[in-house]
Amino acid sequence: MTDVLLLGGTAEAVALAGALARRRPDLAVVTSLAGLSSAPSAVPGAVRRGGFGGADGLAAWLADEGVAALVDATHPFAARMATQAVEAAGRAGVPRVKLVRPMWPRRKGDRWIPVADAGEAAAALARLAPGAALITLGRRGLDAFARLSGMRLVVRAIEPPAGPLPLAGAELVLARGPFAEADETALMRERGIGALVTKASGGEATEGKIAAARALGLPVVMIRRPAAPAGPKAATVGEAMDWLDDRL
Repeated sequence: MTDVLLLGGTAEAVALAGALARRRPDLAVVTSLAGLSSAPSAVPGAVRRGGFGGADGLAAWLADEGVAALVDATHPFAARMATQAVEAAGRAGVPRVKLVRPMWPRRKGDRWIPVADAGEAAAALARLAPGAALITLGRRGLDAFARLSGMRLVVRAIEPPAGPLPLAGAELVLARGPFAEADETALMRERGIGALVTKASGGEATEGKIAAARALGLPVVMIRRPAAPAGPKAATVGEAMDWLDDRL
């Protein structure tokens, strides 16, 4: 039986699993990892890998395991999983909270260009025409930048794409955060970066690149995050713990 199912894959999920292990050892907690990364960060406690088979499969798993509470701590851009979590929790009658990290605050000197998706990001980058651009979208959505010419592209990801990088001549930098502002500034200077492309993911682990771009006066092409589903939300691990304490 499982008391709490934690949909993970983020630093917040790891932190919440650790907090639960320390403060609520009486609870049986399972962290679910979708398997997008072959080398995910270590997670305290029990871990389940692989999908559930959509909302129907997740609802059945919640019922079969007698889950008392569901915490969706997936990435802010995992919109499909967030929707499935809402549907499944509703069908199974399980209370659910979305743990979603706050967006980075916009500060004086930021030059953000909000866009809807990777296609719009590529178009914005073409208009900016920097000598070189740093793309930090991971290993997905890179095809949108394949037709860009006249600039060097530096792609940073945790793991390489499954096949060849779909950007001829691009440099692939493999690294896992957190990234310090000083290191991000050094990277941008060494590569002669003139623009940054990123998702509006938020979180302290990757805020260094935003601060570095601000300090260097670089434009940031920012893909807007999808709206979080309706229902209870927690902005921090502490808020998620309080929500769980109220229900368990």
